Amino acid sequence: MAICLRSALWLPLFDDLADPHVTARLAAEAEAAGWHGLFVWDRLSWPAPVRQVADPWITLAAVATTTERLRLGPMVTPVARRRPTKLARETVTLDRLSGGRLTLGIGLGSDKYGSELSRTGEQTDDRRRGNMLDEAMDVLTAAWSGEPVHHRTDHYTVDGIRFLPRPVQQPRVPVWVGGYPGRVRPLSRAARYDGFFPIDLEHPDQLAEIVATLADMRHHRAAPYDVAVALPPGTDPEPYVKAGATWWMPDFPPEVTLDQVRGVMRDGPYERKEHQPWVPLP
Repeated sequence: MAICLRSALWLPLFDDLADPHVTARLAAEAEAAGWHGLFVWDRLSWPAPVRQVADPWITLAAVATTTERLRLGPMVTPVARRRPTKLARETVTLDRLSGGRLTLGIGLGSDKYGSELSRTGEQTDDRRRGNMLDEAMDVLTAAWSGEPVHHRTDHYTVDGIRFLPRPVQQPRVPVWVGGYPGRVRPLSRAARYDGFFPIDLEHPDQLAEIVATLADMRHHRAAPYDVAVALPPGTDPEPYVKAGATWWMPDFPPEVTLDQVRGVMRDGPYERKEHQPWVPLP
């Protein structure tokens, strides 16, 4: 049986792509070319030569209004530097605006590029950010239920607020967890949600090991689950499909130009080889 693979653009919202009009038009072109999704980086800053940076949520709202079928979302948003109550409103509003097409990519974030955490007074300790991430997701999941949220910890307080309307997608917006291969905590976190996005993946065997580990960790193994891989343009995704990937994204460098993205986009989504025909997902 042929394995299905979806294809998405994954865009750093820098310089050429820092204009939401440009990204929204690009998304419409990608949808017309048969792509299945468009995901965006969520960064405050990036080292030179990058100069301009766009907000991911405003950009995704623009994308939602120019497309009808593309799955969209931040990949990934560093939840620990966001207020979970505000994130609850943003995710539901975007899910409803898009007609239920949001996938929320979450992760720790990093101070490695641009020092955006330390330069803005955010938490830089990975363990503490991990705890904040998990608590924030508890708040977010409760908020999506539409029931009153009661949460009080050292990091967050929500005293009986009910977040309505609910998302279009039920029981919740799909959540993909980003994390580095070889680290147990991101994998255990990902096993509780709907997908995993390995960062800096090196080879297909590494992915096969991740997929096997997630299968052992997940409580509801029969439920649909996504594994998304970002590969440099020109890399054959086929070995990663065989290892368990369900989504493929071209991994563009931060300095990518609009013309370079359009070149890859116009090549179209990945298609299986003739002896293993491409079967589009519904």
